[in-house]
Amino acid sequence: MKQIIGIFFLAMIALQASAKDPEVLFKTSEGEFTVRLFADQSPVTVENFLAYVDSGFYDGTIFHRVIPRFMIQTGGFNPGMKEKRNNPPIINEAKNRLHNERGTLAMARTNDPNSATSQFFINVRTNLNLDWTPRNPGYAVFGEVIDGMYVVDSIAIAPTQNFMGHGDVPITPIIIESARRIGEEPAPAAETEATAEAEAETEETE
Repeated sequence: MKQIIGIFFLAMIALQASAKDPEVLFKTSEGEFTVRLFADQSPVTVENFLAYVDSGFYDGTIFHRVIPRFMIQTGGFNPGMKEKRNNPPIINEAKNRLHNERGTLAMARTNDPNSATSQFFINVRTNLNLDWTPRNPGYAVFGEVIDGMYVVDSIAIAPTQNFMGHGDVPITPIIIESARRIGEEPAPAAETEATAEAEAETEETE
């Protein structure tokens, strides 16, 4: 009996913890999907991601790299492969030991492990070769798709082309129309460089 009570108590704690994890709804030109963020395991990455979400940075960005049976990547370009300005890079939290499993979100980066900024990808299959190991800095997982994975799968099979020096670019742009937190008012977000640039351009045209 005590063992059953103990298991129930631990399950309740787990449910309460997961309930506190932020959730973000993505509305795209291909449909909607919802993600849950692992704020406890990836605090720096989640804070960075939500700063971009709260500033509206992801609105209008495209899925610029789509590889079937691998992943879909977004967060860095507007239509026409116009690169967006972003905030300074963050540390790589891949040592959190979260796995790059199907449906998880992870930060994209260059060969420098601590170079992630705004770009992220969604694994459309389990890619454990992207996990941290003593010989591999890995790619930091910070969330998972909890609803609308069929939309992600649909994006993953979009016809692609080489465009402006980039490979695996969808022929028809797939656009993030909006990315918003669910169920809570976001804290005032720090202004991103991209937001500041846009506001400056607006002031110049007035």
